[in-house]
Amino acid sequence: MADNNAQRQLPLQGLRVLDATHIVAGPFCSLILADMGAEVIKIERPLSGDLVRGRGPFIANERGEQVSSRYLGINRNKKSVTLDLRHAKCKETFENLIKNSDVLIDNWGPGAFERLGLGYKHLNKINPRLIYASITGYGDEETRRGPYSSWPANNLSIQSMSGWMEMTGDPDGAPQSVGDNVGDSVPGVWTALGIMMALESRNKTGLGQLIDMSMYDCMVSHIVSNMNSYQATKTNPGRSRARLVSAGMPFKAKDGYVVMAGARSEERLRAMWEMIGRSDLANDPEYVGRNPNGDFYFNNVIPAIEEWSGLLPKWEVAAKLTEIGFSMGVAQTVSDLANCEHLRARHMFVETDDSIGGKFTSLKTPIWLTECEDIDNRTPPILGQNNREILTGLGGLTESELDSLENEGAV
Repeated sequence: MADNNAQRQLPLQGLRVLDATHIVAGPFCSLILADMGAEVIKIERPLSGDLVRGRGPFIANERGEQVSSRYLGINRNKKSVTLDLRHAKCKETFENLIKNSDVLIDNWGPGAFERLGLGYKHLNKINPRLIYASITGYGDEETRRGPYSSWPANNLSIQSMSGWMEMTGDPDGAPQSVGDNVGDSVPGVWTALGIMMALESRNKTGLGQLIDMSMYDCMVSHIVSNMNSYQATKTNPGRSRARLVSAGMPFKAKDGYVVMAGARSEERLRAMWEMIGRSDLANDPEYVGRNPNGDFYFNNVIPAIEEWSGLLPKWEVAAKLTEIGFSMGVAQTVSDLANCEHLRARHMFVETDDSIGGKFTSLKTPIWLTECEDIDNRTPPILGQNNREILTGLGGLTESELDSLENEGAV
C-alpha cells in the first residue's frame, strides 16, 4: 500500500455526471460513481424532487423538520438542482449542462426523455462525447425492444419476472421475494459497470454512446447457476427441500439461526455427531449424508442437531462447527449488521450530517482502492441546494433569469 502522503486521486475525479434519476436503481448507480470521486449533479423536479425524499422511515429533529432515511442512504456526495424539463428555458439550461457533462443517467421509464424532446439522438448532437445510461424495466433501445418493453417495473415485479421469487421460499408456500430491493440495486451496480465500459470505449474512440439497461436483464443474469442447470436437465430448479438442504441447512440455536452451508462430507458429519454427543448416529448412512433426502434431513437430521444447538448461543454453535471444518453462517439481523465489528474494521460505515442538525450512518460503497485517497464524504443535498452555483454557471442562466424561473416555480 502506498504511503498516505503519496496516495492518488480517486479514479473518477474530473468526471461530471447528470443524475436524472429517482427512487433506488438510478441513485444507487450514481452513488457508486460519486463515492469514486465523480461530480454527480441530481436533476430533480421543483418542489417535490426525487420521489424517495417523501418516503419513510423519516428522521426528525426537535423543530419538527424531517428527512427520509431512504434518501440519505444513497445520495451522499451529490449536488442537487431543480429543473422543470417541460419548460422551454429549463430545457435549454439542461442542454447547456449536457454540453458540459460526461454522463447522463435516467430511470424515468420507457420513452420518458424522448417525449420531452431530450432523447439520445438529440443529446448526442449537442455532445457527441456524452454517455447516456437509460435504466428501464425491460429495455428501451429501439432495435432491441421485446413484448414487455413498455411495461412499468419496480423491485418486486422484476424479482418475480426474473425467476428469483419462484426459486425462493418454502416448497409448500407461495414464491417469496428477497428481503431487500435487490431488483433495484443490482441493476444500479450493472449500470455503473456499463458506464465505466463506455468511458473506456470513449477513451479509445472519442465518442459517447447510449447504454440501454434493462432491470430484467440484470436480474436474470444473476440466476446463472440455475439457468446452467436448466440447460443441462431441461428441468425447472424449483423450491424443494432437497434443493434447500443441498444449498444450506438452517437450524435453530438458543438465540437465532445458523446455516451449515456448502459441502458436508461424511467425515465432517461423523465428527459433528461425536462432538454433540450423538455417536449413535455417526455411522448411520442416512445421518452422514450417504443417501441425501430433503424430507429426511428436515424431519430427522435437523431436529437431532437442534437438541444440541438449541441450548447454545448462535455464535458459539457456528464457532464449534467451523472448527470441525464446516462452512457456517449466522443468520444476522439488520441490527447485528449495524453493530458488526468486522464491518466496522472494514470501514463499511459512513457518517454524514443528516441536513437537519444530526448525524446519519449509511453503508459505504464496497470498493477499496488501496492506492487511492478516501473521499471526504459530503451530506446528501437538500432539494435545489446547488441551483445558483450550477445553473448560473454550467447551465448558462443569468441571475435575473434564475430569479424569474424561481418565481414561476420552474426551478
